[in-house]
Amino acid sequence: MLNLLLQGMASSSDDRQEESGGFFGNIKKFLDFIFKIIDKVFKIMPIASVTGIHIPSLSLEKLDLSADVLIKNRSPLSIPLVASDYLVESDGNKLISGEISDVGNIEARSEKTVTVEVCFIFEEIRNIGLEIRPGSVIPFRIKVDLNVHVPIFGKLTLPLEETGNIPIPDRPDIDLEKIQITEFSFEETVSVFHLKLENKNEFEMGLKGLEYEIWLCEISIGGAQIEQSADVGHKGVTLIEIPITFRPKDFGQAIWEAITEHSINYAIKGHVDVDTPFGTMKLPIDKEGGAPIHK
Repeated sequence: MLNLLLQGMASSSDDRQEESGGFFGNIKKFLDFIFKIIDKVFKIMPIASVTGIHIPSLSLEKLDLSADVLIKNRSPLSIPLVASDYLVESDGNKLISGEISDVGNIEARSEKTVTVEVCFIFEEIRNIGLEIRPGSVIPFRIKVDLNVHVPIFGKLTLPLEETGNIPIPDRPDIDLEKIQITEFSFEETVSVFHLKLENKNEFEMGLKGLEYEIWLCEISIGGAQIEQSADVGHKGVTLIEIPITFRPKDFGQAIWEAITEHSINYAIKGHVDVDTPFGTMKLPIDKEGGAPIHK
């Protein structure tokens, strides 16, 4: 919860005279003092706070972030909310800025939550010169200047800010470490594919499932969607065993000849479903290589 800071609005000429300690500067100081006394006694000024930061959607390409701002109207009159501004930065570098509009009124002695929605396109952030590495986690600060019209006192700005971290996700690395064949014949071959999945991110992943298709010698032998549970730490590795039964005679002589050897070329494509500290994600997997065959 952030403390409310009230900013009285003055014209640019007033500001210049205030800086020089002029008459209008003294008047503004006096009015600010009166406003604080009135608010302390009658509690009529609005107060606001950031109550939550959420990441509704996260992918390799973009991140959607929303900030909930709770505004409490303590006066007996309705207060209009007018166009307000927000800024998101990381280590002093601007990531994105924009305007909040059409937020409506806050009824007398009530409260209202305004949601600030921000979309980070990672490629656009790279294009403005910021170095963001796939798999990293970067700090952010969101600043909101919330503008309201208070009866009698006029326009006030409620400056708010909140900090947190956002991920720049990277796809996991997957390898077919070996193919263990338990039953071997031209009619039907029973095997277990041993996969190694590496988390290349600086945050933990909870593996929930895997959807895949596998090619041997550039011929698809099929695919499936399976449930798989494992905790994969930062830069960690987990092993996955997939039982696969296929009929070499259905795929031609090339696969049969290949699996009689000690290794075979493969390709695997699909995605993994994972839980992260920032929400659920569907991360693609795509790998080609060679794998040993154990009989």
